[in-house]
Amino acid sequence: MVDLTFETTELGNQPNATVIWLHGLGADGFDFLPIVPQLGLASDANIRFIFPHAPTMPVTMNGGYIMPAWYDLYSLKVDDPDTNRQDEAGIKQSAERIKQLIQQEHARGIPNERIILVGFSQGGAMALYTGLTIDQPLAGIMGLSCYLPLHTHIEKTLNPATKTTPVFMAHGKQDPVVLYEYGKASADFIKNLGYQVEWHEYNMEHSVCPDETHAIGQWISSRLGL
Repeated sequence: MVDLTFETTELGNQPNATVIWLHGLGADGFDFLPIVPQLGLASDANIRFIFPHAPTMPVTMNGGYIMPAWYDLYSLKVDDPDTNRQDEAGIKQSAERIKQLIQQEHARGIPNERIILVGFSQGGAMALYTGLTIDQPLAGIMGLSCYLPLHTHIEKTLNPATKTTPVFMAHGKQDPVVLYEYGKASADFIKNLGYQVEWHEYNMEHSVCPDETHAIGQWISSRLGL
C-alpha cells in the first residue's frame, strides 16, 4: 500500500511511462499540475504524471509551523558544518514512500527504465537522493533549484547500478532560497561520483521559467524516446 496521496494526469490513453514530480516545502501535489501542458509534449505521448502530496509536519526552520514537507529542515546553510544538521530519518522515510510509488507503477506494467523522477526545491532534493539510492536505474532524475541532501555519506547508500541513470539539474542564478552555489556544487559532486549530469542555469530566483520548462519537456522526450 502506498503511504502518499497524489494527483494524476495522463497524456494519451495507454501510459507506457511515468513521471513522478515532487513539490517543494509548503506546497502540495497541485503545485506543478498546471505545468504538464507547457512541456510541449504530444497529447498522445502515453505518459502518466503523478504529483504526490508530502505529509504535514512541524518544520524547525519555520518555527515549528506545521506544513507539507518531505523532511524537517533546520537551516538552509547546507555548506555550514555548524548548522548543517539534516533530518536523516525523515529523508530516508520519504525516500521509501517515493519508492512505493515506483513499485506501484511496476505493478501497473511500467518498468524503471520508463520512470522519470522530478522534483523542485525540497522535492528536488528528494528526487536526487531517492534516484541515486534506489535498487535499479531510472529513465532519469531531474533536480530543479535544489541540492543533494546527506551528501557526506551518500556513498554508503549509493547503488552503483544507478550510475547509468542520467541526471538533469537546473538552478536560478539569483536564487535567494537554495543558493546557486549549493545547486552547482551538488551537480559537480554527483558528476564526480560517476554520473552523467546535464546542468542548466537561468536568470531567475527560486522558481521555474519558460526556457527551463521547455528544456524539461525536451529532456523528458529524449529520455522516453518520444
